[in-house]
Amino acid sequence: MSFLAPPLEGSRPDQYAQLHQQLALLIGDERDFVANMANMAALIFHQLPDLNWAGFYLLKDGELVLGPFQGKPACIRIALGRGVCGTAAATRITQLVPDVHAFPGHIACDADSRSEIVVPLIAAGRLIGVLDLDSPKPGRFDEDDRAGLEAAAGLLLDASLLN
Repeated sequence: MSFLAPPLEGSRPDQYAQLHQQLALLIGDERDFVANMANMAALIFHQLPDLNWAGFYLLKDGELVLGPFQGKPACIRIALGRGVCGTAAATRITQLVPDVHAFPGHIACDADSRSEIVVPLIAAGRLIGVLDLDSPKPGRFDEDDRAGLEAAAGLLLDASLLN
């Protein structure tokens, strides 16, 4: 079985539809959350253009702790309410930030990052963690990314039996 996904084509919504199909095939019957997060981070990092980081932070003992990711080494712990990831976790609302330097309290794990999107992972009403994507390109993320990544997070949570 090949895990090499074909390049995404078409409009951004079309690309996310293809990404969701690839993610579903990659996950298959696997139920291990960490394994599925690792493969999802790799798929997103290699399939979506203009990213310099894609990965997860998991809620542990009241703070976000680094999980599976692709990209440069990252901050290990983030307090709830701090930075883009901590804000997404605390509010349980996806944070779409076109310019991270304009975001109050932004945590610069990678000085090359210019824009960011963070999707909270919520299962059965409980915060599990966040999906975080960074880009060196200002304004890289939009509402299509929000919808596509929120749907991808749902596929991950459903497949891993966390709901």
